[in-house]
Amino acid sequence: MADDVKALSAQLAQDPASLVFLRLGELLRQRGQLDAAHRVALGGLERHPHLADAHDLYARVLADKRDYERAFDEWDMALRIAPAHVGALKGLAFLYFKVGDVAQAVSHLEAAQRAAPDDPGIIQAVAMVRGGQASAAASGLGIERAPEPAARGAAPLEEARVFAGLEGAQEGLLLLDASGRVLGGALRDPSGRDVSEPVAAYLAGVSQEAARSAKLLGLGTWTGLSAEGRQGHVHLAQPTSEALLLVVRDRSVPMGRLAIIAQRAAQAAQRWLEQQG
Repeated sequence: MADDVKALSAQLAQDPASLVFLRLGELLRQRGQLDAAHRVALGGLERHPHLADAHDLYARVLADKRDYERAFDEWDMALRIAPAHVGALKGLAFLYFKVGDVAQAVSHLEAAQRAAPDDPGIIQAVAMVRGGQASAAASGLGIERAPEPAARGAAPLEEARVFAGLEGAQEGLLLLDASGRVLGGALRDPSGRDVSEPVAAYLAGVSQEAARSAKLLGLGTWTGLSAEGRQGHVHLAQPTSEALLLVVRDRSVPMGRLAIIAQRAAQAAQRWLEQQG
């Protein structure tokens, strides 16, 4: 494989506009050389912005780097260019499954299966997604992921800012406890007025009601709730059993991406809450 990388690198250096970057980027990604794969994929995408395969490759690298928001955008763009692109359908299925939206994951996998009925990986992934087996589903989709880093290796967050470094850290993200007390983040109405406290108070007890409703409906443990509005979308998540996270974005943000943003914010909130404990 090392010889293949050298040969492909030489070809690309000789002809930077060559589509050989697709094979080179994928080989580097499979070897775990994500920074090099990122450079190759991004360079190819800049030269071929209307090539669905280029967006698919870049999305795979971003997913390996756990930049799921941008990976979602790239796979979404690939589908805009080529609506039956199997790689993009499989990639979005993986992301939807990752945030707990099994229905959307299965829907994308079924679309991929219609486009590639003989792909055994898709058949396996459908079964695994329905069975809730994340790692096996990722393998079937051809999305190999590096092991999750240990919690101790995570970069420490600023205690004053729960969502430091995340998109919308200053507003659009709100963390509260079970009693409705604001723990971090902020929300503003269209006029710019801070509405964090009244929204948090209104949401007090929502997690208990969501759990009760899910139990009555036989849905199991709830992991997230999404709602569409005329002016924007909201997503509720539960970082811990004693905390609730609200994410608000305008209507330009797809619901799938909103769920991914919420997942990243919930992970940051969980780490911050553990540090406070």
